Amino acid sequence: MHIEEMLRSTVGWPAGGDTAVDFSKAEPSEYRIEHDSIGEKKIPAEAYYGIQSMRAAENFRITGLDTHPEMLCSIAYIKKAAALTNCSTGALDRDKADAIAQACDEILDGGFRSDFIVDPMQGGAGTSLNMNANEVIANRAIEILGGTKGDYSLIHPNDHVNLGQSTNDVIPTAGKMAAIRMLTRLRMQLQVLHLALSKKSEEFDHVIKMGRTQMQDAVPIRLGQEFKAYADAVERSILRIEKAADELRVINLGGTAIGTGVNADDEYIGKIVPVLCDISGIDLVQADDLIDATQNLDPFVSVSGVVKTCAVTLSKISNDLRLMSSGPKAGFGEISLPARQSGSSIMPGKINPVIPEVVNQVAFNAIGNDTTIALAAEAGQLELNAFLPIIFYNLFQSIDTLGFAVETFADNCITGITANEERCRKLVESSVGIVTTLAAVVGYDKATDIAKKALIQDRPVREIILGEGLLDEDEVTRLLDPARMTGIGSEDRN
Repeated sequence: MHIEEMLRSTVGWPAGGDTAVDFSKAEPSEYRIEHDSIGEKKIPAEAYYGIQSMRAAENFRITGLDTHPEMLCSIAYIKKAAALTNCSTGALDRDKADAIAQACDEILDGGFRSDFIVDPMQGGAGTSLNMNANEVIANRAIEILGGTKGDYSLIHPNDHVNLGQSTNDVIPTAGKMAAIRMLTRLRMQLQVLHLALSKKSEEFDHVIKMGRTQMQDAVPIRLGQEFKAYADAVERSILRIEKAADELRVINLGGTAIGTGVNADDEYIGKIVPVLCDISGIDLVQADDLIDATQNLDPFVSVSGVVKTCAVTLSKISNDLRLMSSGPKAGFGEISLPARQSGSSIMPGKINPVIPEVVNQVAFNAIGNDTTIALAAEAGQLELNAFLPIIFYNLFQSIDTLGFAVETFADNCITGITANEERCRKLVESSVGIVTTLAAVVGYDKATDIAKKALIQDRPVREIILGEGLLDEDEVTRLLDPARMTGIGSEDRN
């Protein structure tokens, strides 16, 4: 039995025929016949996609997801730029170029999304997606010129829409453009988070709590200082993302198949990138070595690494917030996170730190995606890397999900955090960590002895020092002042 027949009989896999893409939809009433090097196929008459898109949709039923909208827009920009450039060189008639450009504009406006039927996870280095775009644009351009979809004598997907191009320069360029736009959005989301953390650092600057190293009491720190450190770490991520985006601005468009520019006019090669920059609004630069830019995908590895680093930072902050808010009675209980939803189906009144938890999970996924991207970039051979689809799938997912996690982190967690000042004060007073400041006065060994007595006898450090007559009361008060131990306050730095 064929695998699809087995699936249909056992798990209800939707029924469909040879031409069906979405098997849940009713069969079209009318078809057109299209041909390719493999044979012929029936295509729904109303469809803007063609035979190559159909074959790919049948071959790659992998994720069940659509191509990222930013990727589709980037391809549309490239196809429009190519049509305008080819027209300026005389390689493409004005009416054809205008029709192609109009079709691209309609895609940029959100049109024809249902006709991009190729799964983002696909073999062929992105050829299927490139041809899906070529076919959709060609058939819409044919309509604009008054023809009937499928009449490629008017506008041909390869000869006209793909003129001067190859999958191997279109798809990497589109991926870089999409990532640049997505990183811009992520940077803005992080800036909101940075502002929220900075405001909390000011709000909590007077709250003194116990600092901890290796989960053990260390020396006092202000809660505001901790939040300032979080804000600074996020700011570094913003700066890294800005630099990483610059790596993506170098593109191989014009290199066609392997970077040598075969089948592309010299004038076209010189003009295409400036035209693309003009219509897309993205600052791009044609690579000095188009062969290198076609073979090697290390810029995506670099960007993924920056996204992963940002994810690691956000996860660490989330870990801290979960610890400091733990309890609320039997844990640290130093801060309270805003209650967003019930935490248990069995324990009444339980509230969980769900926002930091989801940030953690997004970070775990981004770290795994980074590994996949590194492996895919390494796996290229000779003049081309065939694994761009998995790189884009994982990179786009990491950027998108991290951005959405940052939004909920800032809006639904950070802005609503409150400090439990009395709890923080009591923990500082009961800790032996404050004995550290005595070491410089009474010596390390004696300070250690005082700490041991405080723990064993469950007595305050201050009481032991005064009881043994080691220092006078004024000196003890000065040395054991928690605020003094936290260093210069933000108000003193301004």
